[in-house]
Amino acid sequence: MENKTPLSPHIQIYKWHISSLVSISHRITGIINIIVITFVCLLASLLVFGENNYEFMNLFLSSLIGKFFILGITWSFSFQILSEIRHLIMDLGYGFNLKVTKISGLIVIIGSIVLTVVFYLIGKNIF
Repeated sequence: MENKTPLSPHIQIYKWHISSLVSISHRITGIINIIVITFVCLLASLLVFGENNYEFMNLFLSSLIGKFFILGITWSFSFQILSEIRHLIMDLGYGFNLKVTKISGLIVIIGSIVLTVVFYLIGKNIF
């Protein structure tokens, strides 16, 4: 006899929560941040060969795609930092209540967007 119902919850029947969204995003941004840090280290190592190697990078970063790329990286790092603080608080034994996890997840999401905007304004010398 074939069992038509799954033994564990999966995407079709599992109801999404803020905590699951923050958890998955935390893992994805962690991978992105490792790649970005490696790329920045490789660019810094090009200083040995002179400043001529940075002309392409300056052209890329001054374009619309480059600015979007920098904003995405800024959001990724700020999201990762806030999510790590959330995990540190949970490691200390606080914040396991369902209501608190929803609130802390929203703080991480909204806070990362606010931090990205603040860093953008600081970069433009507006703030």
